Amino acid sequence: MRGALLGFRLVPQEVEEAAAIDGASGWSTFRHVTLPLALPGIISGGILCWARAVSEFGATVMFAGNITGRTQTMPLAIMTAMETDLNSALALAVLLVIAAAFVLVVSRLFTAERLER
Repeated sequence: MRGALLGFRLVPQEVEEAAAIDGASGWSTFRHVTLPLALPGIISGGILCWARAVSEFGATVMFAGNITGRTQTMPLAIMTAMETDLNSALALAVLLVIAAAFVLVVSRLFTAERLER
């Protein structure tokens, strides 16, 4: 939430006022000015939210349980696999690291592309 909020706070108010002076409606100003300028912050907030959700361990175990296919997150699946088969746990851990690296690379490419414009 903080990343998205920061993205909106960094949008210069003068730019939004200029759009309003040029005759843009509130929705049009938001869609064409505010949202594109705040998009890197929104995306970084979403990525942080995803990372937090994927890594959540304690709350899931304590409140939702560890029900396979329903409340099982990847860390819980790794913990369950470690109890029976270490190779499966390592494979799941590598899969989680690859997924995290993929998300980070895509986010870097996206933000680098946005900054070049």
